[in-house]
Amino acid sequence: MDIAEISMNLSQNQLLTAVGTAMLGKTLDVVEGQADALTKSMDMNSPSLESLVYPTSGTMIDMRI
Repeated sequence: MDIAEISMNLSQNQLLTAVGTAMLGKTLDVVEGQADALTKSMDMNSPSLESLVYPTSGTMIDMRI
């Protein structure tokens, strides 16, 4: 290998490392956004799946004496 070829290989490796790092940063931003959305969707004030399927479930109590 000559000096020019080594220099070109090092330059390409640096470019690939920089691109990979930038892509990883973008991916982490997306994952953080998805985690925030998931956390907000799991709020305890939101209706449960069962109450969406059976809207009258748990609204009445049958009592007999």
